[in-house]
Amino acid sequence: MQGRALFLSLMVITLSLSGCFGEETVAPPTVEEEQVSPRIFVTDRYGEPVDMPPVEMTFQFSDVGETGKEPSIGITSSGCIFFIAMEKVMRSCDGGAAWEETQDPVMCSPTTSDPYGWVDPITDRVFGVQMIGLETSWICWSDDDGETWLGNPHDSGTTPFNDHIKLASGPWTDSGYGALGQFTGSFYETAVYYCYNKLAGIFCFTSFDGGATFETGGQIIGLATTNGGLHGAISTAPDGTVYVTPRVATPTVIVSKDNGFSWFERTMGEDVNTPNPRKNSEVSADTASNAYHVWTGADEGVYMSRSTDSGETWEQESIRISPAGVISSVFPQTDAGDPGRIAITYLGSENGEMLNQSDIDGNPWDGNAHYAPNNASYHLYITYSLNALDPEPIFHTYRVTDDPVQRGSICLNSGDCRDIGGSNRNLLDFNDLHIDREGRVYVAFADGCTGECATNENATAENSRDGRGAVYYLAAGPSLYEDFGLMTPIME
Repeated sequence: MQGRALFLSLMVITLSLSGCFGEETVAPPTVEEEQVSPRIFVTDRYGEPVDMPPVEMTFQFSDVGETGKEPSIGITSSGCIFFIAMEKVMRSCDGGAAWEETQDPVMCSPTTSDPYGWVDPITDRVFGVQMIGLETSWICWSDDDGETWLGNPHDSGTTPFNDHIKLASGPWTDSGYGALGQFTGSFYETAVYYCYNKLAGIFCFTSFDGGATFETGGQIIGLATTNGGLHGAISTAPDGTVYVTPRVATPTVIVSKDNGFSWFERTMGEDVNTPNPRKNSEVSADTASNAYHVWTGADEGVYMSRSTDSGETWEQESIRISPAGVISSVFPQTDAGDPGRIAITYLGSENGEMLNQSDIDGNPWDGNAHYAPNNASYHLYITYSLNALDPEPIFHTYRVTDDPVQRGSICLNSGDCRDIGGSNRNLLDFNDLHIDREGRVYVAFADGCTGECATNENATAENSRDGRGAVYYLAAGPSLYEDFGLMTPIME
């Protein structure tokens, strides 16, 4: 990957004009120097700039060296980073300096497509999940940082499709399945959840034995969209609340407080004319189980709604996370630490001059990434808020990539892609963000613009069809856990 900086540092840009004037000399024509704005933003709840210094942060880049479409990321307590995408589980135990393939060829086989990975933040169990055909998934797991693996298939039944697979884990509660575990004393330390969609809707299951089997569960929502109820990641809170986000027009979460025994729905952040389908919205929960739901809104910015009662109620006036100048966004992901301390990542475009010009279909572009013009550029953004529960939260946003992650449109519907120089489905459905035990933020993404695409200013969509796996993580800056203070670089 070319053009990537190892560190994005806080910059102070000054513009100076100089000249030499005297009786015997003729002043040369004045040449206006173009001031380059640092890609750092400090914004309010409306995405507008506020007059305060940004939180100082640097981010370190790591090239995973493999295809990374639809990546998942997790970090064990030993500091090993796991990057799961396509047919491989990749591991780095030296801060991203080197990566190696680590899954067992038998226990994590067969592998096909639609991968997902998860690291249990309580037990350190590492999961790798693959879809096999239309009816079965293969789930493998490791309890020793990927040195050895076990695995089992999970059959979704005879009705297709088993698609959009997701897995997560969280604490047991004192009701529902959790109460049963307290009675029998035979459950694994955490509840493990596995969800997928079929044509009928979203199905979720709970494992009592750490993900080896999923015998209990079923459909949690009916047909949500024409896409069969595609959903975002599963999220859990310290109090055991579980969140699943369906792909529907109104921001919605499906919630369980009894380890998946029962589910209820809540809507929030009413956002009229939000694009349908919304792709992979997500919920994060902090150490006090306050919840933060993020999604791409009607104006293509990233928005958030908050719940302070474990998902029972949500504020109805949504908060804009992305700066107003980011006119298009996709793949918002989030994680949280202590109360009010959250991080969000997304791909975004600042090509506001292209709004209302011809999009990929020849219509006026409204910022929807699915129809972006061929010369639009998308970058990776990471946003922090250290007071996200305040009435007037502040957001500190860094654009961490110095060359685009994608040029042109990003296909958000697998049956509706534009094959210009190769399908613009090259980034697939999502990126990922998680924090480690010390509150350091890690972002996994697929880079669609590498090689000549990254170095040629005239590159267009047909040059941007890669999906190279990559990671940015916080090198220096505030931990999302207050007790850990400021993070220092892993690699010197």
